[in-house]
Amino acid sequence: MALVNTEKTADVQELQRQLQFNERLKFVAYKIHSANNINEILIKLKDAILNLFDAERITIYLVDPVKRELVSKYLVGTGIKEIRVPVSPASISGYTAYTSKILNISDVHNDEELKKIDPNLHFDKSWDQKSGFTTRHTLSAPIHFEGKLLGVIQLINKKHGPAFTKLDERSIIEIARVLGIAFRNQSKMIHTRFDHLVSVNIITEVELRNAVATAREQKKDIETVLMESYKVKKSDIGTSIGQFYGCKFIEYDNKVLIQRELLKGLNLAYLKKSLWLPMSFADGKAAILIDNPKDPKTLEIKSLIKAREYEFNVATKDDILKFIQNIETDVKESLGSITDILAEMDVKEEKAEADLGDGTVDENAGAIVRLVNQILIDGYEKGASDIHIEPSKAKKTTSVRFRIDGTCMKHLELPLSHSNAVVSRIKIMSNLDISERRLPQDGKIKFIYKDKPVELRVATLPTVGGEDVVMRILASSKPMTLDELNLSEANYKRFKEVISYPYGIVLVVGPTGSGKTTTLHSALGYINTPDRKIWTAEDPVEITQEGLRQVEVKPKIDFNFARAMRAFLRADPDVIMVGEMRDHETAAIGIEASLTGHLVFSTLHTNSAPETITRLIDMDIDPFNFADALLGILAQRLARTLCKKCKEPYNPSAEEFGSMAKAYGKEFPELGINYSDKLTLFRPKGCGDCNNTGYKGRLGIYELLTGTKEIKSVIAKGGSVVEIRAQAIEDGMRTLFQDGISKVFKGLTDFKQIRSVCMNQ
Repeated sequence: MALVNTEKTADVQELQRQLQFNERLKFVAYKIHSANNINEILIKLKDAILNLFDAERITIYLVDPVKRELVSKYLVGTGIKEIRVPVSPASISGYTAYTSKILNISDVHNDEELKKIDPNLHFDKSWDQKSGFTTRHTLSAPIHFEGKLLGVIQLINKKHGPAFTKLDERSIIEIARVLGIAFRNQSKMIHTRFDHLVSVNIITEVELRNAVATAREQKKDIETVLMESYKVKKSDIGTSIGQFYGCKFIEYDNKVLIQRELLKGLNLAYLKKSLWLPMSFADGKAAILIDNPKDPKTLEIKSLIKAREYEFNVATKDDILKFIQNIETDVKESLGSITDILAEMDVKEEKAEADLGDGTVDENAGAIVRLVNQILIDGYEKGASDIHIEPSKAKKTTSVRFRIDGTCMKHLELPLSHSNAVVSRIKIMSNLDISERRLPQDGKIKFIYKDKPVELRVATLPTVGGEDVVMRILASSKPMTLDELNLSEANYKRFKEVISYPYGIVLVVGPTGSGKTTTLHSALGYINTPDRKIWTAEDPVEITQEGLRQVEVKPKIDFNFARAMRAFLRADPDVIMVGEMRDHETAAIGIEASLTGHLVFSTLHTNSAPETITRLIDMDIDPFNFADALLGILAQRLARTLCKKCKEPYNPSAEEFGSMAKAYGKEFPELGINYSDKLTLFRPKGCGDCNNTGYKGRLGIYELLTGTKEIKSVIAKGGSVVEIRAQAIEDGMRTLFQDGISKVFKGLTDFKQIRSVCMNQ
């Protein structure tokens, strides 16, 4: 009977404690919901919430969704400081946010207890060391609203007892529910684009109100007042308004490319007044820059810019005006020139298909001459590697596209009726037959622009839409050093050894535009010393170096690579570089030269280093001679690099990591990489500096096969590509795909780009 009475007494006491807790909770909940802002909850109401529990301390965190961190705030004097903790299993509060589970730890210093929960979980003792406080127990709970994580509440040290109880767990769940509702209500109360600046303590509410009043009085933008009077960074303002509108913030940069054909039919004065600007158009999606993506004028924009999908990005009013002013200047010099030229031509759109071949437009007319010159200058100024002229009878237009960083981008459209005149003008400049429109032709254009020589390799091809022209821009440049090629440490060491031999043959292979010539000149630059005589035969000479005797071949007069090499052998060479081994004769002379005491460099258009060997043997090259001569074969590709200014860090999923590990073909520990929640990769985001693509520039990925005894034996026996590749990998070759993946883990590019330029073999 006594035991029953004791149990009843305990039940009554617990019920009384629960009722008392509920009464106090109602009072605290009222104070929480009456708070003016989240900062008041995080700082001023902590003690009131702590009084609900038998605990020594309390920490309340809010989720920062942008940085994926937990943020807690506390007062230091009159200022507010922050504590930031990553959302990850590495910390107690981070684990609670990461798993959305309650975490009750009886001893934070017991590593075994922590490891049972998660192998990565640990307690950061530095907090106690800094404060002189000793943490013993913790109880953490996630703060949710409708399934969305908004924060974490953490109790520290049970005052009376060895650890927090089940009753404490039920109580913390209840206060977390109240906080979730309050946080959600506070987020709905955000009424300005700049409240984020207040929430992260960049400015106070009073300063924001004063800034709004000052802007109204002085008739200035609030952004300008915040930057001038309160020293707020534009990047912070961008983060705030980007969060408010739920889109990307783009800051002004004069390097940003605006697709000019989008401006057709738009008045720049109208754009200034309306404060918006079309940025780009690709795959049916138009990117628009605007000061307020929620403004009803977006409906008007959609009627002017026809697209399947729209992406509205936000910018400050001042930056939008700068973009438009920059375009105005550019338009006067370039787009305006083209518009004026087309107007001068008196273009008629009707019967465009018949006009394509009527020959009524004079290719030597001043307007056509200026138009073609302007297209070439625009391509050079924008850093294009190729210019494409593409007539279309269906659209009755001729597109002009530039290839920049390996990707084609539309530059402008011309009337189809004047396509023949433009193509004929280009043919005249490149000494081609303007009367021949049925067969492909090749030629070159050379001109001086801004005191620099520029050369274009021209190719014309007849298509069903008309005659296409592709012009590769070969602007003269200085050689890169070996260090700048971004070779892996192993490839860098082995390649230096290969090119340092006194004789033999070294090949650099890959598709057109993969940077083979650049790599060859980097190698020549490394061995270019006064005691060596180096001859080069190139088509054309794109890179010049002091100390090299460079010859440009001229196939039209039968001065080809083979003939140049025969001449070199009579001119006392130590090193010979030939632009390409296109045929048996050139390859045979190169191998013969390498066997008679000369170091020979050349290129081939093959997909991989092992395939190069079988390609040469298919060209009737003696496998025994080639095996003796071979020093190394470097295969390469160029992949787009992530924009350094805007690339976004993220933790890949286990599935994504697994797919890369499978593609790599070996265990990642070879690279010192294992999967964890701390593993960071990068992905494209898009900013003004990269024209909202997320990519800027390119980097090389490489595959180096060296002429080991084992490889030479396989070649001499007539081994297949599979056998050669297997032996090369056994000798230490990392494939193109593997080298690319290693650069993904260095944060230089992403897996999508690697897959786009090479195959996993």
